Amino acid sequence: MPTSINVAPLNQIRRLNYMYTNTNIDKTEFENELSKHIITALNLDASLADIDPVAPLYGDEGLGIDSIDVLEISLVLTKNYGVQLKSDDENNAKIFASLRSLANHIQQSRTK
Repeated sequence: MPTSINVAPLNQIRRLNYMYTNTNIDKTEFENELSKHIITALNLDASLADIDPVAPLYGDEGLGIDSIDVLEISLVLTKNYGVQLKSDDENNAKIFASLRSLANHIQQSRTK
Protein backbone atom coordinates (compact mmCIF):
# COMPACT_ATOMS: atom_id res chain seq x y z
CA MET A 1 0.00 0.00 0.00
CA PRO A 2 1.50 3.37 -1.01
CA THR A 3 2.39 5.73 1.78
CA SER A 4 1.99 9.46 1.62
CA ILE A 5 4.52 11.97 2.80
CA ASN A 6 3.39 14.99 4.75
CA VAL A 7 5.09 17.94 3.05
CA ALA A 8 3.31 20.59 5.14
CA PRO A 9 6.33 21.19 7.45
CA LEU A 10 8.65 21.59 4.46
CA ASN A 11 6.21 23.99 2.79
CA GLN A 12 6.04 26.03 6.01
CA ILE A 13 9.84 26.29 6.14
CA ARG A 14 9.92 27.36 2.49
CA ARG A 15 7.22 29.96 3.14
CA LEU A 16 9.25 31.42 6.02
CA ASN A 17 12.32 31.57 3.78
CA TYR A 18 10.35 33.56 1.18
CA MET A 19 9.13 36.02 3.76
CA TYR A 20 12.63 36.85 4.89
CA THR A 21 14.14 37.16 1.42
CA ASN A 22 11.35 39.01 -0.40
CA THR A 23 12.56 42.48 -1.31
CA ASN A 24 9.36 43.52 -3.13
CA ILE A 25 11.17 44.04 -6.41
CA ASP A 26 8.63 44.40 -9.19
CA LYS A 27 8.04 41.24 -11.18
CA THR A 28 7.15 41.16 -14.82
CA GLU A 29 3.91 39.55 -15.96
CA PHE A 30 5.91 36.59 -17.26
CA GLU A 31 7.72 36.20 -13.92
CA ASN A 32 4.33 36.10 -12.19
CA GLU A 33 3.22 33.43 -14.65
CA LEU A 34 6.34 31.39 -13.87
CA SER A 35 5.76 31.87 -10.15
CA LYS A 36 2.29 30.34 -10.55
CA HIS A 37 3.79 27.33 -12.35
CA ILE A 38 6.45 26.87 -9.65
CA ILE A 39 3.91 27.14 -6.82
CA THR A 40 1.67 24.60 -8.52
CA ALA A 41 4.46 22.20 -9.56
CA LEU A 42 5.94 22.10 -6.06
CA ASN A 43 2.60 22.30 -4.24
CA LEU A 44 3.84 25.27 -2.22
CA ASP A 45 1.78 27.11 0.35
CA ALA A 46 2.83 30.51 -1.02
CA SER A 47 1.50 33.49 -2.91
CA LEU A 48 2.95 35.17 -5.98
CA ALA A 49 4.24 38.01 -3.80
CA ASP A 50 6.25 35.53 -1.73
CA ILE A 51 8.60 34.72 -4.61
CA ASP A 52 11.26 37.38 -5.03
CA PRO A 53 12.38 37.58 -8.68
CA VAL A 54 16.05 38.10 -7.80
CA ALA A 55 16.35 35.81 -4.75
CA PRO A 56 18.09 32.48 -5.29
CA LEU A 57 15.85 29.63 -6.38
CA TYR A 58 18.32 26.83 -5.72
CA GLY A 59 20.03 26.01 -2.45
CA ASP A 60 19.48 27.09 1.15
CA GLU A 61 18.58 30.72 0.47
CA GLY A 62 15.50 32.19 -1.18
CA LEU A 63 13.12 29.58 -2.52
CA GLY A 64 15.41 26.72 -1.48
CA ILE A 65 14.57 24.26 -4.26
CA ASP A 66 16.61 21.10 -4.68
CA SER A 67 17.44 18.90 -7.67
CA ILE A 68 14.13 17.00 -7.45
CA ASP A 69 12.26 20.32 -7.46
CA VAL A 70 14.25 21.40 -10.54
CA LEU A 71 13.10 18.24 -12.33
CA GLU A 72 9.46 18.90 -11.43
CA ILE A 73 9.68 22.52 -12.55
CA SER A 74 11.44 21.46 -15.75
CA LEU A 75 8.58 19.12 -16.66
CA VAL A 76 6.06 21.94 -16.30
CA LEU A 77 8.21 24.35 -18.30
CA THR A 78 8.68 21.82 -21.10
CA LYS A 79 4.94 21.25 -21.27
CA ASN A 80 4.00 24.94 -21.22
CA TYR A 81 6.85 26.56 -23.15
CA GLY A 82 8.59 23.81 -25.09
CA VAL A 83 11.86 24.53 -23.27
CA GLN A 84 14.13 21.51 -22.90
CA LEU A 85 16.00 21.62 -19.60
CA LYS A 86 18.32 18.69 -18.94
CA SER A 87 19.53 17.56 -15.54
CA ASP A 88 23.13 17.37 -16.73
CA ASP A 89 23.21 20.84 -18.32
CA GLU A 90 26.26 22.69 -16.99
CA ASN A 91 24.26 25.95 -17.14
CA ASN A 92 21.52 24.84 -14.71
CA ALA A 93 23.04 26.73 -11.79
CA LYS A 94 22.93 29.92 -13.87
CA ILE A 95 19.48 29.19 -15.34
CA PHE A 96 17.93 28.47 -11.92
CA ALA A 97 19.89 31.18 -10.08
CA SER A 98 16.70 33.25 -9.67
CA LEU A 99 13.20 33.56 -11.04
CA ARG A 100 14.43 36.39 -13.27
CA SER A 101 17.27 34.31 -14.75
CA LEU A 102 14.87 31.41 -15.33
CA ALA A 103 12.39 33.76 -17.04
CA ASN A 104 15.14 35.18 -19.27
CA HIS A 105 16.28 31.69 -20.27
CA ILE A 106 12.75 30.57 -21.11
CA GLN A 107 12.01 33.68 -23.15
CA GLN A 108 15.18 33.10 -25.18
CA SER A 109 14.64 29.34 -25.63
CA ARG A 110 10.89 28.81 -25.78
CA THR A 111 9.19 27.14 -28.71
CA LYS A 112 5.58 27.68 -27.56
